Amino acid sequence: MDYETIILKKEDHVATITLNRPERMNAVNPQMEGELLGALQDVAQDEDIRVLVLTGAGRAFCSGAEVGGVIGERGVIASGGPVEGMRRYLRGGFQKITLTLQKMDKPTIAMVNGAAVGAGCDFAFACDMRVGSEGARFRNGFVRIGLIPGAGGTWLYTRLMGLGKGLEFLFTGDFLQAEEAERIGVLNKVVPAEELERETMELARKIAKGPPIAIQLSTMQAYKALEVDLETALEMAAVCQALALTTEDHREGVRAFLEKREAEFKGK
Repeated sequence: MDYETIILKKEDHVATITLNRPERMNAVNPQMEGELLGALQDVAQDEDIRVLVLTGAGRAFCSGAEVGGVIGERGVIASGGPVEGMRRYLRGGFQKITLTLQKMDKPTIAMVNGAAVGAGCDFAFACDMRVGSEGARFRNGFVRIGLIPGAGGTWLYTRLMGLGKGLEFLFTGDFLQAEEAERIGVLNKVVPAEELERETMELARKIAKGPPIAIQLSTMQAYKALEVDLETALEMAAVCQALALTTEDHREGVRAFLEKREAEFKGK
């Protein structure tokens, strides 16, 4: 599929999606919304891809929905009235992007090269990991215009920051700068801008070399653990470990360990 507002690149089992409207700070218009969702679904279904990197072109990661673009062009208010129209729009668009990112069965990394605001912040938070430049910063811009996060922020902020910090971020609309984001665990790492791509891709390729089935099972358990008690989590771990023991990757890992070489995992 040809894209006009994003760039999709696949190499070494790593897919990179770049939001590509730098002149608009990668604001999401209806075309980008559809293309991004399509690219995410493409990556999710591609068995050769083991890691996804999401980033933005130019000086911003994503400034959120384009004001006047998404709602105006979609005719949200005219489509069932302001409440039902907006509900249907969010469920079918921005929220589907967040869910696709958060539920993808392969690791996702947000490479945050600048401001991630509004829905852009939610998309970055929906990824499993985040690597940022020193200029990375996050903001819940919704509260500044009398709205709430519509793409998952109210669920994501407190899980990443803890209840107090998450609610402060939700209520104030203040920027969360890179240094503080790293300190509280929102960013896995902060690096100079000129090293951002290298550092992020190094992490992505390191994960991509790992055993895909074991990583998939670990990801599923990690997120389920947020919803269940320890006893249930332990039962899930026992079942997943039993499944992992039957894989060719496990046998290859043991052989590689005994032969003192790097394992070559196939995802089987």
